[in-house]
Amino acid sequence: MTAMTDSSRHPPYLDLAPARHARGAIDLPGSKSISNRVLLLSALAEGTTRVTGLLDSDDTQVMLAALRKLGITITAGQRPDEVLVEGARRFPAGQADLFMGNAGTAIRPLTAALAMMGGHYVLHGVPRMHERPIGDLVDALRMLGARVAYQGREGYPPLSLGWGELDLSRPVKVNGSVSSQFLTALLLAAPLATQATGRDFVIEVEGELISKPYVEMTLNLMRRFGVTVERDGWRRFTVPTRAAYRSPGHMPVEGDASSASYFLALGAIGGGPVRVTGVGRDSIQGDVAFADTLAAMGAEVGMGPDWIETRGVKVAEGGRLKAFDADFNLIPDAAMTAAVLALYADGPCRLRNIASWRVKETDRIHAMQTELAKLGATVTATPDSLTVTPPAIWTPAEIGTWDDHRMAMCFSLAAFGPVGVRILDPGCVSKTFPTYFDVYAGLVGT
Repeated sequence: MTAMTDSSRHPPYLDLAPARHARGAIDLPGSKSISNRVLLLSALAEGTTRVTGLLDSDDTQVMLAALRKLGITITAGQRPDEVLVEGARRFPAGQADLFMGNAGTAIRPLTAALAMMGGHYVLHGVPRMHERPIGDLVDALRMLGARVAYQGREGYPPLSLGWGELDLSRPVKVNGSVSSQFLTALLLAAPLATQATGRDFVIEVEGELISKPYVEMTLNLMRRFGVTVERDGWRRFTVPTRAAYRSPGHMPVEGDASSASYFLALGAIGGGPVRVTGVGRDSIQGDVAFADTLAAMGAEVGMGPDWIETRGVKVAEGGRLKAFDADFNLIPDAAMTAAVLALYADGPCRLRNIASWRVKETDRIHAMQTELAKLGATVTATPDSLTVTPPAIWTPAEIGTWDDHRMAMCFSLAAFGPVGVRILDPGCVSKTFPTYFDVYAGLVGT
């Protein structure tokens, strides 16, 4: 594995030699989704929260910087992955200009919290963030009486927030078919509104709610901070008037299940065993279900309370995974790993119900179609699906990562094919996993 670089931090590309086997163990970095939710909950809680296992990445640094700018005191703990967050229940700063990078897990819940709190705020990010829709959340907030204005294109950041008169006399409706983060944002911020109005906060979901496990994660974490949401299936959620966040004291962050998918896949195509620790049977993250996908493709999967291990075929020696036709609505991030594994299947593979890919860090359906085709695969796409036929003849390729961390990580698996693979802009993994390629190199052999 070699890199040509103009600086040690940002190499323009990384060359991956053909890999033949994979084995070893990795202690996963903290979950991005849990990290940013916990940071916000800690800031809005009564009491000080010791957060351990916190992910160190671009997205969490964005959230930490925003919270500090909003007046929250956050200090380093005794461990590198530990911080102490002094809860303030409300943000002390009544106005702020906040740069949110490309962190959807930061801008969406913060937009809701700031809109319900009242003040004068501006939220903006990198150009791609200004292409990621937020209109469904803004519509819901305006329905509540919050003042939210677009500073550019209608339906997209940047946003300005002002004082509004909240009205909880009727349920607020939110579209659940584009991103579950809009519902999550409303849920996380709801106690601010119930305390301000003395009313229950009722949310009704319109359309088919996607990524339900992420909402389940949100509800689980809210309970850890003392707020139990009443629910009627996936259609109606009620946050009671008495709701108020209280620090649990210590809040550990479990390992990132989406990141686990790449290493579990290594075990499935590189013989294994490969074991990840930090997630397992007791995980609150939906992406642990990716282990079931691997099992359906023929891998041997073992699981304990906080670990998962895979063994599989050696595709570099002619082994093949079983082809699949599966609905990935519940695990859209891990589904990207499955799309690359399709290169090693014994027939065409179809990924269904992945429309949410279109509004992620990039249009992932288009990006995945483009890059898989470079390797010789035949790929067809629809608005919400992808069908991948493995290459008859592999071709060496420069893989564009589209400024998308998951594109870079999942295409590292392409190195188990018979040709060399060059990953462009490998540094984009800093969004969630800055040391990914170092860890990868420690697990694979040629």
